[in-house]
Amino acid sequence: RPTFTCGGVVSGESGFIGSEGFPGVYPPNSKCTWKITVPEGKVVVLSFRYLDLESDNLCRYDFVDIYNGHANGQRIGRFCGTVKPGALVSSSNKMLVQMTSDANTAGSGFIAKFSAAEPHERGDQYCGGRLEKPSGSFHTPNWPERDYPAGVTCSWHIVAPKNQLIELKFEKFDVERDNYCRYDYVAVFNGGEINDAKRIGKYCGDSPPAPILSEKNELLVQFLSDLSLTADGFIGHYKFRPKKLPTTTVPPTTTTVPATSVVKPTVALCQQKCKRSGTLESNYCSSNFVITGTVITAVTRAGSLHATISIINVYKEGNLAIQQAGKNMSAKILVVCKQCPLIRRGLNYIIMGQVEEDGRGKVFPNSFVMSFKTKNSKILNALKNKTC
Repeated sequence: RPTFTCGGVVSGESGFIGSEGFPGVYPPNSKCTWKITVPEGKVVVLSFRYLDLESDNLCRYDFVDIYNGHANGQRIGRFCGTVKPGALVSSSNKMLVQMTSDANTAGSGFIAKFSAAEPHERGDQYCGGRLEKPSGSFHTPNWPERDYPAGVTCSWHIVAPKNQLIELKFEKFDVERDNYCRYDYVAVFNGGEINDAKRIGKYCGDSPPAPILSEKNELLVQFLSDLSLTADGFIGHYKFRPKKLPTTTVPPTTTTVPATSVVKPTVALCQQKCKRSGTLESNYCSSNFVITGTVITAVTRAGSLHATISIINVYKEGNLAIQQAGKNMSAKILVVCKQCPLIRRGLNYIIMGQVEEDGRGKVFPNSFVMSFKTKNSKILNALKNKTC
């Protein structure tokens, strides 16, 4: 068995890299960098054979970062926990892998194989790139003639002028289905890099995601396929639009976001008396989803609260989009009126609500939300078996 040290420079047609001391526990407070080079004209394919790093929904503590090139390259992804990502492919013959650990919990680390591969034959040689025209399209390799290839990573970085936003729509969409989109997926991020804290959504299956509007003037669209099943792929269209929406006197034909998918906190809605009605039992069937979880992020925007919930248990999934990182599951929830129901970061809740088209949970003042205590599990487990 080879001995793995902290980082190094490796080259050749193929080889292995691993965390320091693998399969023993990796050391705390370390940062190790591996520079991989394969023969000129080839690209690097990196496949994780084993992954066991401290688990966190946002990979804030121990993580492995993968970059294109050896210096100032675009980050392809950040990984932690125990769920291995699909094969990662660089856009040139160089790739940089960096593992960072903090002072606390550790695991066995990782082992990954790198190998040289021919760049996929396609018009511009690689998929992805920087898109700066006022409107345009992008699609998976081989679209529409054949399925996309296995083992592909593509990143499209869409950049609008500073005072504009980006509107994104997927026209056709067919990506290998999985409940948690672990194998092949499209992820869309606000800003210019892959960062789970800024992820708008992660999509797979054969239903196009709802139209997406950026927060600022940059979006990053990442497509990843692993080394197994493939599918038709997708085509997406984007256009820039001014930050200010047209005034109400203009017919709203220019917007592609269906009115039903955007709920604004109106004065009338948010001035209702903030009082929970009914019981767990009476609200269970009328709710699209029922979960228990801890609020890990809570951000107020335009009168609403955007929260990320680390899930303790799912009693009714409905159409709720649930993300998985290692053994941790999380979901994004929109509390339409920020003060009602009032939820605080770090506390545990039972949350019942409806689901938007993009899979995000939606909680209204009359939705059933209450503090979660272990004794509630018994009632919830009984309701889980109930036929609505």
